[in-house]
Amino acid sequence: MSEPVRLSKRLIEQLGCSRREAEQYIEGGWVTVDGVVVEQPQFKVEGQQVALLPGARAEAPALVTLLLNQPAGMDPESARASMVMDTLSEAHSQDVRPLHSHFTRLTCMAPLERGVSGLQLFTQDWKVSGKIERDLRKLEQEFIIEVRGEATPQAFERLARGVSRNERELPKAKASWQNETHLRMVVKNPQRGDISDLCASLKLEIVSMRRIRVGGVSMGKLPLGQWRYVAATERF
Repeated sequence: MSEPVRLSKRLIEQLGCSRREAEQYIEGGWVTVDGVVVEQPQFKVEGQQVALLPGARAEAPALVTLLLNQPAGMDPESARASMVMDTLSEAHSQDVRPLHSHFTRLTCMAPLERGVSGLQLFTQDWKVSGKIERDLRKLEQEFIIEVRGEATPQAFERLARGVSRNERELPKAKASWQNETHLRMVVKNPQRGDISDLCASLKLEIVSMRRIRVGGVSMGKLPLGQWRYVAATERF
């Protein structure tokens, strides 16, 4: 009986390719073992059938940015761990070929304040992280806020001009009623407690809060607890 060998070595023997090319084929999700995609070059094979999928390319997988509709009360690490193959939104499952490597080396960008649900971003792409870090002060963030209480259009106009609370100047905000109990608020780079203070300045009590947009990227109709890939055409 032959000794088990690394999948990358078997592929080199079959294709006559370099070790780096073999690893790129495998890590790119292009190699099957008995019909099942295997992404680990060190995976041991014996007599199984090893094959390349149609369209296989020997190149490093593209860096990705993931968008999660995060439930309230979840910390960034738990949120990152919740993004697995099974929680990919079915409506977005055809956009990109999911790879296990897409869940590694992820950085949480513009993290949600604790207790807030909605759009949470994770990226592997240093270009995306660099842009968000550079532009965060001017990127709009949009929230849907369930509140108790009433506020007038004149009060919303004051928010747009700027208000202070407890001797602290709050960021300017655009606000309007979405319906009788939900407020839509847009603010740039809110810090912890800013939105609560903005609502308190309107004498509104927050019941729940959900982020739906960061810059030019909106969450859309993404079910709670599911995630999708941020498309290359979307711009923060």
